[in-house]
Amino acid sequence: MPNENVKFFNPAAGPLQEETVIVTSVDGLAVGDVDIPAQDRTISAYFARPAGQPDPPLLLLLCEAFGVHEHIRDVVRRFAKEGYFAVAPDLMVRQGNPESFNDISVLVQDLLLKIPDDQVMTDLDSTVQWAEEQGANILQASVTGFCWGGRWTWLYASHRKLNAAVAWYGILDGRRSDIFRGVLDRYPKHPIDLIGSLQTPVLGLYGGSDDAISLATIKDMQAALQEGSEAAKRSEIQIYLEAGHAFVADYRSSYRKTAALDGWNRCLAWLRELRSL
Repeated sequence: MPNENVKFFNPAAGPLQEETVIVTSVDGLAVGDVDIPAQDRTISAYFARPAGQPDPPLLLLLCEAFGVHEHIRDVVRRFAKEGYFAVAPDLMVRQGNPESFNDISVLVQDLLLKIPDDQVMTDLDSTVQWAEEQGANILQASVTGFCWGGRWTWLYASHRKLNAAVAWYGILDGRRSDIFRGVLDRYPKHPIDLIGSLQTPVLGLYGGSDDAISLATIKDMQAALQEGSEAAKRSEIQIYLEAGHAFVADYRSSYRKTAALDGWNRCLAWLRELRSL
């Protein structure tokens, strides 16, 4: 059943900036919380699709560090308003509940860094299969993700051939990030290591003032893509020099409206362009 009354923003994200929060209605949409059969259990997900529209293209939406909370649910509805069957699976459920954390550093250490990348890839494959059974067009499937989900977006674009991918400020090289210090043995491959096997062209949207991802790392990724697979060579990275991390998170103080709107428009244009090829 639809659950449009849920308005939970994860407290680990910091104080809620209510004045800039975008609210997307469910009018014209079919929305709901669902359970998706995965390899070893069911995983919950939130979906939205245009009501009465047959065969809408699938868009996988990979959540930021804070889980499938209200901001992610709203973004799912935004994509549905653009004609997509959008679904955000809970990729963290086996390791914990991000809603139970009040501190982002603890959330990262005690939950996110315990999630194996292979598990995420398998759960996304299961989500694609479920969506096909619900009438989504998986031949026109795409993936997008924010923050932690932005990193997973690059990985899934290497794991599976889709129409398009859009990664918003996802970590590119764990070896150059303090976040992965001490756990690199658990994460031997990062996006910058997979450019040779990239199967799906990726649009990367990054802030040039991101404390978590240096501008040098972003530029190294831009250069590396030109030496990668055919899909890598078709990939692009847009840098917003004045924006930091999470610049599209309209409920946080990190929100930068100009960069967020430009990124949104570039994202939609990228998805449309590659769907038409």
